[in-house]
Amino acid sequence: MPLSGHLNPMAALARKLQSRGNDVVMIGVPDVEPVAQAANLAFVLFCEKEYPFGSTAELWTQVAKLHGLDVVKYSLEKFSPGIVAAAMEHLPATIAEAGIEALVLDTVYSFLELVPISLGIPYVQAWVVLNLDLSSSTPLCLFGLPHETTPEALTRNAEESAMGRPVPRTDRRAGSGTLC
Repeated sequence: MPLSGHLNPMAALARKLQSRGNDVVMIGVPDVEPVAQAANLAFVLFCEKEYPFGSTAELWTQVAKLHGLDVVKYSLEKFSPGIVAAAMEHLPATIAEAGIEALVLDTVYSFLELVPISLGIPYVQAWVVLNLDLSSSTPLCLFGLPHETTPEALTRNAEESAMGRPVPRTDRRAGSGTLC
């Protein structure tokens, strides 16, 4: 994700791996290159046709007007599908051309792990954002609500979590569990 909240932790991890003697390269769309350069990391460009320099900033201008789950929904609806599709198309060849033997993936890109799996190379996933606890035992981090264990608070947490995922419920007519 070409955003500082994703790039800075990944660059820090890359630098740590580099300090331990690993050859490290950061792969990204053109807007990622300045971050890689600032961190003194080798950079491999991909998806430059779909996401030319400056294009991701245009996609994210709307985010500044959003709050809470609307930010997540915008990302999932407007940005992630296109960049994941482009990555699925271009990443295998980019990895092969660069001679990359293992990957660290930002988990923000759902299903991108299919690329290293299909290539038979090892990978790890780094979660570089606040945890979204969908268990309902804590409030979602997007709302700034206090942690409480009252029945009302747990109900509130469950309702917030339901906004972002399917919630199991019982279909009383059929008597079976369904996802809605």
